Amino acid sequence: MKKIMITLLMTAIVLGLNAQEAKEILETVDKNMSSKNRIFESDMVIHGRRSSRTITSKTYSEGDKQSFTEYLSPAREQGTKMLKQENKLWIYSPSTDRIIQISGHMLRQSVMGSDLSFEDMMDDRKLTDIYNATIAGHEEIEGRDTYILDLAAIVDDVAYHSQRLWVDSERFVPLKQEMFAKSGKLLKRTTLSDVQKVQGRWFPMTMVYKDMLKDGKGTEFRISSAKFDQDIPEYIFTKAALKQ
Repeated sequence: MKKIMITLLMTAIVLGLNAQEAKEILETVDKNMSSKNRIFESDMVIHGRRSSRTITSKTYSEGDKQSFTEYLSPAREQGTKMLKQENKLWIYSPSTDRIIQISGHMLRQSVMGSDLSFEDMMDDRKLTDIYNATIAGHEEIEGRDTYILDLAAIVDDVAYHSQRLWVDSERFVPLKQEMFAKSGKLLKRTTLSDVQKVQGRWFPMTMVYKDMLKDGKGTEFRISSAKFDQDIPEYIFTKAALKQ
């Protein structure tokens, strides 16, 4: 009986240390990937079954509450704008000169035919705010040692009930991410690369998203410029800015 109690105690201690280390790893990931605000310029390359197309855009984000994106090219998409305020999302289309609110089941629809949904773009919360983490092991990816973290949701309003995250053990940025439904079905996979140091933080400049329920070769998101903790005018995050 005494041996059993000691074994249970040691198991509890190991599990506790694992959970604490996993939490610290995830907190460091959040510090690299999150910021007070940021400005991104990027190319989104959507790889279809037969052809690919590239959409360029500029995005302003304020924490996880507000963001504003303007699509710059090609001509068909130029002038389209998207505004997020808290849990609300609006899109302005210059061809119709209308502002449409995206809500409910529409949030699960694809953005510009990409592998990203509006729901994906809406949720920019820190991982530590929505998941508990445990360390599942180590694996090498492209010559980099990674921690494998299993994430379990601690909130109900989350698109993915669980995730598996491969985190660079030196730079503490994700290199691979798998997102699962409550049933355990794999819904999406993301690979992250071209990790650069930007304003004192490590950040992946290329991300490839693959909706596992769709055909095609995925969507490549290439960041050409990333600026963190900038002065962004408040009017950017208003509905009036959509038509300017």
